[in-house]
Formats: sequence, structure tokens, C-alpha cells
Amino acid sequence: MKSLKPSMRENKRYLLVAGNNLKENIEKAILDFIGVLGLSRAGLSFIKISKNSAIISVNREAVNEVRASLCVWTEKMSVEKVSGTLKGLGKK
Repeated sequence: MKSLKPSMRENKRYLLVAGNNLKENIEKAILDFIGVLGLSRAGLSFIKISKNSAIISVNREAVNEVRASLCVWTEKMSVEKVSGTLKGLGKK
């Protein structure tokens, strides 16, 4: 199968999220706030999950909606940093 041209690919942003029980809470928060169609448009995928933080990737156009849904959720979650590359998340 032929790969997509760079102009046709989905542009991703990587978010560093801090909080507790992130695997379940992130999906529930996005589903509750922007719904199933919004979750599919966001293209959410988990890159790395540790005890109190997670790195997720979302579609560039959906970054604001995802950040808003994480802020509104009842359990405390915060977006520490947003970057265009995984390497950029490690730098402070």
C-alpha cells in the first residue's frame, strides 16, 4: 500500500497531561464534553502512560477542545505542555 503524501497526513500535537487514573479519565472526559464524533475527529492515541502523567497525541485542529474537556472534568487533570514533537516535550 502506498503511503500518504505529507500534505495529506494528519498533523498531530502531543500533550503532557498530569493527574490520577489518566487512561480512563481522559477518554471519559473527551466523550462527555465533545461526544463520540469529537473523539473520532481528535484522533486520540496514548503514547506513554506513567503513574501520574501521560503523553497523548491529538489532531492539531482538536487541541483546544481536548484541553477544554480535560479542564472541565470533575477529577483534577492538567495539561502541562503542548508540543509538535515528542522531543519538544522533554525540554523545559
